[in-house]
Amino acid sequence: MSATADLKAPATGGQLATFWLDGDLYGVEVEHVQEVLRSQKLTRVPLAPTAVAGLINLRGQVVTAIELRERLGRKPRPEGTDAVVIVVRLHGEAVSLLVDSIADVVDVDATDFETPPDTLDGKARELIRGAYKLSGQLLLALDVQKAVSA
Repeated sequence: MSATADLKAPATGGQLATFWLDGDLYGVEVEHVQEVLRSQKLTRVPLAPTAVAGLINLRGQVVTAIELRERLGRKPRPEGTDAVVIVVRLHGEAVSLLVDSIADVVDVDATDFETPPDTLDGKARELIRGAYKLSGQLLLALDVQKAVSA
């Protein structure tokens, strides 16, 4: 197997929990999603990377909150708008993703999977596994593991 083939994410089907971010539709595998919460109080972390929005107290558990707009190189969320919190669980640890709004759970087919669009810039392109063409909408599949990595 070539190095290029090793870097490509496999086409997968199944269910994706979808959300909106800066006008685009993204999705993460449902099996990674623990829960979705309204905006939560954040405790800032001094000297943390800019993508770390802070820490959330989730029923006594401290959970890191990642600002996906920052990770994907998007403009900051407009003042006065609250983020929705998607808590994902990876390797037994909870991490939260801050997004604009939650959408539906959609079924996707591996045959509809395509490589990330050429219009994505470098920063976002690294975090997107690929895309699914839905009826009238493009769904970008987020690589949640890369998105929560520093």
